[in-house]
Amino acid sequence: MAIVALHSAQTGMSALNTELDVIANNLANVNTVGFKASRVNFEDLVYQDKKLPGVENANGDERPIGLFVGLGVRVSGTQLDFRQGSPLATESPLDLYIDGPGFFRVEVEDDLAAGGVAYTRAGTFTRNSDGELVLADDTGRRLTPQIVIPQEATQVDVNSNGEVYYEAPGEAEPVLAGQLELAGFINPQGLIQLGGNLFGESAASGPPIVGNPAEDGLGSILSGFVEGSNVDPTLELIKMIRTQRAFEMNSQTIRTADEVLRSVAQLRR
Repeated sequence: MAIVALHSAQTGMSALNTELDVIANNLANVNTVGFKASRVNFEDLVYQDKKLPGVENANGDERPIGLFVGLGVRVSGTQLDFRQGSPLATESPLDLYIDGPGFFRVEVEDDLAAGGVAYTRAGTFTRNSDGELVLADDTGRRLTPQIVIPQEATQVDVNSNGEVYYEAPGEAEPVLAGQLELAGFINPQGLIQLGGNLFGESAASGPPIVGNPAEDGLGSILSGFVEGSNVDPTLELIKMIRTQRAFEMNSQTIRTADEVLRSVAQLRR
């Protein structure tokens, strides 16, 4: 009876509420450097098989179709969108944009990510008090492998291959401070979202494939730019309106099922 409709509509409202949460997070991070949008995937629940197809019917023939009643929907997962964001000019030589696949590696606590290493597309770097390249945020996580640019450096340049040079007094040629490395994954959508623009390795992502920029299928480096969020605000607003309408339709289903049950209950009077 209408009990099944109530249950199915309830699962729909619960799943749509999760989708609304994901959309809200995407829109909140529309200006977050290196952010990757997520989408919600749904799947239908188990079915009540009241009559199976292919079974002999009363006339001795096979039933060409069955009779199944579904019990609703659930969220099967959230899927990351790793389309590349647009390059945003900053004119800071330590702001780095990965043109193509790959992630920067940074040091984190061992309990935050496997091996004490996390991965990010947010190439907003600066120097700490020891001259080490670190993320320009409230954590200041160190780039790995570490690259140190001394205090006396007058100009820093990062080429497309990830080589970091600086000019120093008394040196006729630029000095090589270090080589940037990138990490790639066979399944980046299997990475764990850690917050703080960071991702963690998982069994689903596979182990990192580490190499130099512009080699082994990894992207090249563009200095003076950062990667903008890949959230499409227009698309997210359309999805939000669609989610709202679907939520309203499921709530209407609950009201209708409630009225049907009320009518059945009144048959005893």
